[in-house]
Amino acid sequence: MVHNKRAFLTLLAVVFLLSGCKMWLPWAKKVEMARATPEGLYQQGLEEYQDKDYKKAIELFQRVKEEYPLSPLAIMAEMGIADAYFSDKQYLDANLAYSEFLNLHPTNENLPYVMYQLGMCHLNEISTIDRDQSETFKALKEFERLMARFPGSKFSFMAEKMIRDCRKTLGEQEFYVGEFYFKIKEYRAALPRFEKIARDYANIGLDYKVNYFIVETKRRIAEADAKKKIVVKK
Repeated sequence: MVHNKRAFLTLLAVVFLLSGCKMWLPWAKKVEMARATPEGLYQQGLEEYQDKDYKKAIELFQRVKEEYPLSPLAIMAEMGIADAYFSDKQYLDANLAYSEFLNLHPTNENLPYVMYQLGMCHLNEISTIDRDQSETFKALKEFERLMARFPGSKFSFMAEKMIRDCRKTLGEQEFYVGEFYFKIKEYRAALPRFEKIARDYANIGLDYKVNYFIVETKRRIAEADAKKKIVVKK
């Protein structure tokens, strides 16, 4: 999968540079307090996260959330839980955690980040182009929703590239199916696939070969129709 852990760390570096702040994650604020307090539990969770012990980090953040729900750190712990699942490649659990955060805190300042991560959860579940692309559609929807709601956010800027990647994947999947029909001479089944790419997925790098296949497919359909007319006349 292209969007692997290295890609996620690259994303974090980009966020760091664009934000100009010292926090490497929106929720990752270091606090120095007694370890039995919400501050202490949160700090332990942050340390476990940074040490890549995501299971332990989740347990500690969960304690902050459940034992101290009125603490300001409870919201940060919720994001910590979601990011820990994501970093541990448990994308379904991460998706649920981000979605819960979105529903519980619809005006939180970190919503653009959360919405971006929702798209990334789906993006990391995308399979090869010969398989179902429902996750690609879901990722595309999340990134488009982010851009529509927070057009000025740095995460919307990053979502633009992800949208292009999603559209390219969907276009390539359509081409894969169309080419398959073309090879087995099912030209009437192939043509709508090529035409859909030309209509819905233009400017993603497939235009030249798609135009060729549209012309060639139409030519072969016309040729087959002409042969049928000759047979009928006989």
